[in-house]
Amino acid sequence: MADEGGKSGGGAKSPPPPASAAAETQASPKIVLKSIDMSEKMRNDAIDCARTAFEKHRLEKDIAEYIKKEFDSKYGQTWHCIVGRNFGSYVTHETNHFLYFYVDSKAVLLFKSG
Repeated sequence: MADEGGKSGGGAKSPPPPASAAAETQASPKIVLKSIDMSEKMRNDAIDCARTAFEKHRLEKDIAEYIKKEFDSKYGQTWHCIVGRNFGSYVTHETNHFLYFYVDSKAVLLFKSG
């Protein structure tokens, strides 16, 4: 019986999850839209851009810079972006150019002004 226990003990281990499963979890942060004054296409671009920014950067200022520069390039100047966990804001923006949303636990405020 001791031999049988040894044999079944070795086969009971499950293999680790594939690396792609871990990457999928990290690649899909939870997005929660809070305030929207933006076309659906532009909103989807903003969310995709934010996902890329969060994958490429760790510092909030670097994430905000990435999103701002992408939107300046794609939709013309002048975009502003704020990323963080705790901030207040009161901004004036162009009509149809404002989005406030969360990526996991960090807020993203993106708007065009000027």
